[in-house]
Amino acid sequence: MDLIKEKSVSEAIQYRRSVRVFKNEALDNEKVKECIRLATLAPTSSNMQLWEFYQITTPEVLEKLTQASFNQNAAKTARQMVVVVARKDLWRKRVQSNVSFLKSQYGEKPPADYSKREKFALNYYQKIVPTLYFDFIGILGALKFLVFQIIGIFKPIYRQARRSDMRIVAQKSAALAAQNFMISMAAINYDTCPMEGFDSLRVKKILNLPSAAEINMIIGCGIREESGVYGERFRVPFEEVYFKL
Repeated sequence: MDLIKEKSVSEAIQYRRSVRVFKNEALDNEKVKECIRLATLAPTSSNMQLWEFYQITTPEVLEKLTQASFNQNAAKTARQMVVVVARKDLWRKRVQSNVSFLKSQYGEKPPADYSKREKFALNYYQKIVPTLYFDFIGILGALKFLVFQIIGIFKPIYRQARRSDMRIVAQKSAALAAQNFMISMAAINYDTCPMEGFDSLRVKKILNLPSAAEINMIIGCGIREESGVYGERFRVPFEEVYFKL
């Protein structure tokens, strides 16, 4: 489904604000769904796509999520919510999906006929990625971390090998997708508010998620009330965060 974008990317970024009070106006479900599809085009570490998106439109579920989000205005007045979930636990499934896709691109042929580049890509998903993601109660991750630090004395090496590091990787990718979603919504004059204030355990129970799933953020969606934008946008001076070397 193609949507006519009313704003350019730059205009959408300028327009987007964290809106905390929404009008009592319905959103087009398909337009929101399309913005979620655009979210899935965000960059993601190793193309693992360790994310899920839940579009909440049912009043009963919205009410439960509002309570789990401490009844804050951005939840209480939202016409819909989108819950972004990080799923590091699905890494084996995503590895297989990537391997299957690569083989479909390379064509049916014996492994010996793969090019050097094709062999490297398959090896990356069949050996390197599992080495990074596989762990056992944090012990293997700690050992990998120690080994990588020693190797790093002699040459550059990827150092984020602990279970906590891989959780951060999955969360970063999910956040990139969330930003894609919010900019896409802004482009069609829909508003959003990313929320981190919620009871994650209750949210997972409401959505019937497994314990290994992690809530990245809940995004309230709607059309802004003028009072819903709390003041002018504040950013520290650009010179404090920009460095050119």
